[in-house]
Amino acid sequence: MPRPAQTEISLRLVVENPVPGVAYSLQDKASTPVGAQIAKTAALAFDFTIRIADGPKFFGEHVRSEGPERRFIYIAIGEQAGQTRSPWSRRMKIDIHTLSAVLLAKAVAGKTIEGTVTGTGADGTPACATIPAKSWRAV
Repeated sequence: MPRPAQTEISLRLVVENPVPGVAYSLQDKASTPVGAQIAKTAALAFDFTIRIADGPKFFGEHVRSEGPERRFIYIAIGEQAGQTRSPWSRRMKIDIHTLSAVLLAKAVAGKTIEGTVTGTGADGTPACATIPAKSWRAV
């Protein structure tokens, strides 16, 4: 079966209000932390590329899948982000399969798609599980 034509686009995930002193990172397909940052008081930003094809279908080193359609990116936290003495070992799952055709078209034209998530849960600990993006925009 021929591989669908793929176009590389840029994504940025911004973690607002991360828990200070805790490591956050992207996580690749092998569950390896990528680009770990120790949170202070400012937002953290993770820039990376993915590939898209008609459908849309999503591909790349950071794209994870669940079922035939769901595609997402993991932000690792604490131990999963390589911080060995952290009291937390968590991940945030951020869906990308719901990105609009309008945003994807802007990304193909050279814009970066930026998604913003909250890094601290209501209980004051690092947010985890499926975290809906507060917003997506082309920058």
